[in-house]
Amino acid sequence: MNENIGTPFHEKPGMVTAIAVMTLVNGIINIIWGFSFSIGAVSTIIGICATPLTILPTVLGIFEIVYAAKLLSNSPQAVRPNQTLAIFEILMILAGNIFSTVVGALVLVFYADLNVKQYFAWLNGEPLPPVPVTPAALPETLPAVPAPAAPEAPAAPQKATPKPRKVASKSASKPNPPVSRETAKKPGTPAKPKSPGTQEAG
Repeated sequence: MNENIGTPFHEKPGMVTAIAVMTLVNGIINIIWGFSFSIGAVSTIIGICATPLTILPTVLGIFEIVYAAKLLSNSPQAVRPNQTLAIFEILMILAGNIFSTVVGALVLVFYADLNVKQYFAWLNGEPLPPVPVTPAALPETLPAVPAPAAPEAPAAPQKATPKPRKVASKSASKPNPPVSRETAKKPGTPAKPKSPGTQEAG
């Protein structure tokens, strides 16, 4: 059980008083509106058949005055939020009563107020609706500062690998033997015979 049950309201909430006053005024207007429609409808045959419909604003106005009187009474009476009455007030736009439509919309908005809900719950001896608790704002967490990176060690210089030296072969270092005229001749050509005079001289 809620410990707030039975806690009296020292004064009526302002929104509840506004609901009662708007409903009372709208009820008076609806009664006048309904009588005007009914008198105008009686002048024609079709209007006489539609009289049950034209009298509806008057019936709604009577219910509104009764409900507003309960809310405005000095001694609190057990009464609940009459959302059905507010919906019918909005539907009065079909009869051309725009004021009733505005009153019905405002009454529905006022019924949703937490203070109004608690007042009606207290009137009917019901547990009061809990007050919504807004969570405390969490402190903003600063982004973590990254640790400075350690400087990289300089890379060791790579030793240059010596290129292999070309060693000349022994055959290339030796000089070629002198070639005689005879060997220089093309192979297969017969050597000319020496003349006998040259042999003797030799």
